[in-house]
Amino acid sequence: MRTASIATRQLTEDSAKARPATPAARSRSPLTLRRLRLASGLILFAYVLTHLSNHALGNISLDAMEDGLSLASALWLNPLGLTLLYGALLVHLLLGLQALYAARFFRWRPSEALQLVSGLLIPPLLISHIVGTRISFATEGLDKGYAQELYAFWVASPPLGLMQVAVLVVAWIHGCTGLYFWLRLKPAFARAAPWLLALAVLVPVLALLGFAQGGRMILALAQDPAWRAEALKPVHVGLPDQVARLAGIRDRMLLTYAALLGAVIAARGARTFAEVKRGTIRLSYPDGRVVRVPRGTSVLEASRRNRIPHASVCGGRGRCSTCRIRVTDGSDGAPAPGRTERAVLERIAAGPGVRLACQFRPETDMAVVPLLPPQPRMRQADLLDRAQSGEERFIVAMFVDLRGSTRLAEERLPYDTVFIINRFLSAVGDAVREAGGSTNQFLGDGLLALFGLETEPEQAARDALRAIDGIADAVETLNRLLAEDLEHILRYGVGVHAGPAIVGEMGDATDARFTALGDTVNVASRLQGLTKTLGCVAVVSEAVYRAARATPEAIRDIAVDGRSEAVRVSTLGCL
Repeated sequence: MRTASIATRQLTEDSAKARPATPAARSRSPLTLRRLRLASGLILFAYVLTHLSNHALGNISLDAMEDGLSLASALWLNPLGLTLLYGALLVHLLLGLQALYAARFFRWRPSEALQLVSGLLIPPLLISHIVGTRISFATEGLDKGYAQELYAFWVASPPLGLMQVAVLVVAWIHGCTGLYFWLRLKPAFARAAPWLLALAVLVPVLALLGFAQGGRMILALAQDPAWRAEALKPVHVGLPDQVARLAGIRDRMLLTYAALLGAVIAARGARTFAEVKRGTIRLSYPDGRVVRVPRGTSVLEASRRNRIPHASVCGGRGRCSTCRIRVTDGSDGAPAPGRTERAVLERIAAGPGVRLACQFRPETDMAVVPLLPPQPRMRQADLLDRAQSGEERFIVAMFVDLRGSTRLAEERLPYDTVFIINRFLSAVGDAVREAGGSTNQFLGDGLLALFGLETEPEQAARDALRAIDGIADAVETLNRLLAEDLEHILRYGVGVHAGPAIVGEMGDATDARFTALGDTVNVASRLQGLTKTLGCVAVVSEAVYRAARATPEAIRDIAVDGRSEAVRVSTLGCL
């Protein structure tokens, strides 16, 4: 019995067909604050990247900087570009103030603190630059270029030059930090990280070098009275009354920002006062620690505030389930899960009393037990070229199990049984590795293989489907080699499922192992178990074919233990 060529044929036949929509394309998530923050941040990052690239042209010549400025102006100073730019700036600023208000305490991780502080520093640093360039052109008709700006920064007022450098560095750091938080959970991030880091360093360095080179050229040109007379005409730098009006606009913008910041801080104070009046609750942890926090504080915030280690891969954004807890006492008074928390709990088929610590905000005394270790260990030698420890990513999980191993043990000496099982596991492991996967765990007479630790989702799913054929060939060859020694041919079952999972070192401080956990792995294991009752060699979920952009020959719904909804699967090699 074999499945050879079935999965591969499905891949090749579908290569010329229209590709089905991905899950993200088929179900549009509603607009959220996180999506608004991401969209506005990407627009602003694109503008900053354009600005820095323009500065970098100073390493060529001043004329190159002016030419680059013309292109940048054509891109950003048209009605659509201005609407996107200033709309994104306003939205991102307001969302930054909202994040400052929403934060319950100021004991963040260093990266989170860096992102927030740099974001709050950008507006006051940027206001002078905006007034001196964009607003001066819009309200006073002043036509400034790099010559006038560099003269102001390097000759007229060097402190303004230092402020410009600060704006560039702070804005770039803030943007790169935000990109890191967004991209770190993407499947390809581990492979792209070295290149992204190189760009993150090279772009500002080249920009600052270009800024310095342009300044040196202006210092030389400024020695010529004729150049100064032409470059510093009122049409470029403005008359005294125009300069005074622009200074007034700058001061009012700074005061407005200070007032907004003050209003947020005052609102935080009012909220704290209200929380004190509402009283506090007690949270009990399994190690005996009991902490008091204001009502409405999330369990994750309570842990961080009191320096209690608590796992949270996504940083408390409700995008993973690693912070989950079990409420062991007081669950009767627990508020119902919100939409974000409920979606994650349903995804992992959480049992009674399980909540997400980042989303669960108890109103009464509770006893909670964190369900995952807070700080997974990482052994670098074991994780080279693999996903980072404790990382959420898309994988394809494959369980392979040898059938009839109990009868095999009854018919042979123990060492003979071990020999045959090892030959089987070796043949399957070689087929998995040859297809591009990795053997992760050996489970008695079976194994768990993972695909997608180093590849994109589509490639991972295609590799897994090819591995099914490779395993069939390898086991068939093994059966021929052992035909004289076996009364029955070796039979096996394969279960394959695709989706997000947490990959990393799991275990205690003495014996931690790299593995994957989550609903994706659980479903793959149960699909492998269903091969016995369905009389098939392999049961592959529709999610695998969807990721591979392939269409299976037949799909049906089957019930899977531990899941309320049926799983759509394709069966291969059925009797």
